[in-house]
Amino acid sequence: MHAFTPLRTLPQTQLFRKGDVFVLFGELFGRGYANGLVNQARDAGMTIIGVTVGRRDENNALRALTAEELATAEANLGGRIINVPLMAGFDLDAPAGTPTPTDLIADMTLKSWQDDKLDWAQIEKCRAVGVQRFKDSVARVMAELDGMIPDGANAFFAHTMAGGIPKVKVFLAIANRIYKGRGERFMPSSALVNSDLGRLIMMNFDEVTANTFQHLIEGSAAIRARLEKNGGQVRYTAYGYHGTEILIGGQYQWQTYTSYTQGKAKMRLEQHARTAWAQGIKATVYNSPEIRTNSSDIFVGVELSLFPLLKALKQEGGGAWAEAQWQACREVLQEDESLENLLSTIDAYNDSDVMKGFRNFAAWPMDNTAELAEVMIGTSEAITKMHKSRDALVTDILSALVLEGSGPLMFRETSAPTAPVLWLNHDIIARQLNLLHNA
Repeated sequence: MHAFTPLRTLPQTQLFRKGDVFVLFGELFGRGYANGLVNQARDAGMTIIGVTVGRRDENNALRALTAEELATAEANLGGRIINVPLMAGFDLDAPAGTPTPTDLIADMTLKSWQDDKLDWAQIEKCRAVGVQRFKDSVARVMAELDGMIPDGANAFFAHTMAGGIPKVKVFLAIANRIYKGRGERFMPSSALVNSDLGRLIMMNFDEVTANTFQHLIEGSAAIRARLEKNGGQVRYTAYGYHGTEILIGGQYQWQTYTSYTQGKAKMRLEQHARTAWAQGIKATVYNSPEIRTNSSDIFVGVELSLFPLLKALKQEGGGAWAEAQWQACREVLQEDESLENLLSTIDAYNDSDVMKGFRNFAAWPMDNTAELAEVMIGTSEAITKMHKSRDALVTDILSALVLEGSGPLMFRETSAPTAPVLWLNHDIIARQLNLLHNA
């Protein structure tokens, strides 16, 4: 097991400047961590270049963006986009004339999926086709990108690819039971992990979330060599998740959301960074705090780890600005609810014997249990009811703060990174935010 390596010191180095190039290796969609880094690159005056995952046509064939789609994506990014489809994963790939993994699971039902078996020889063939397609596309992207980064410039490659769940109807019903169900509707995550469907999903997670980072590092080797030969420096970052330290009982303690089914893929992502680091390549995975995003909303309870950030803001010297954040959170609660009562509910949740049993770093990622679902989902629903509206939550405010704090931390630390894997916990996030707002 690898050590827990939190970032404890606010980074001071600023390597990147006007004339340097920021490459977003993943498309920018909605709210999420990538926005924080893009904002930092823009503020530094860097040239911003992005890629696209492409789109699927009516026959599920992968295609580039249309002129209109490209214009919209470039306006959203604030930079150029290389219009070569970089869709990761292999769920819709197959040798010509043979079924894709999505075809193979299309007939699974809620009654049959745990017993349904897959043709693993065919799955492996599909995986090989998908991986080669992605690597070929990376080569095309890098050939175009090479002419866009001048000699002497520094380059920042930010990997943002994650996911890998095949689009199949039965999974939505399964996910609702694993991530949202309790009582009679509860289903243990181990049931998914131990099934053929789960095994396929885990393989696709590896390809999308983790192995794309390796393909980025290897695919950009020629660009890296050219830039370094001419005095430039090259950095790589990726977004990980491996639990977060939050304030529990007045002390920062590691905890995690369970069941995080992408956990093993995130550990594989970490290993790619360690392998690159050992070769002298500055690649760093930043294990970031739980926030609410478009993709995380399926995981009911993941947002509960956000609330103690309010206490961290005060503990780390936030003063009047921290108090203003507390007040902003109070204003979205119902008139007869108090923020102090909400935080007491979170304290009781974190202090429960059930939750203590899942604060096991060495055993991560753990499967969920019916007892966990009852406590976690029940607490999540109770806290949501404290709000005036489901469309304006305390966790929306806190998620935005985490994004604001993580951007400069990652951007500056990447200038002179101290390790291949780093945890951004609530202490350093709070200190960065307080620095930004109390300077």
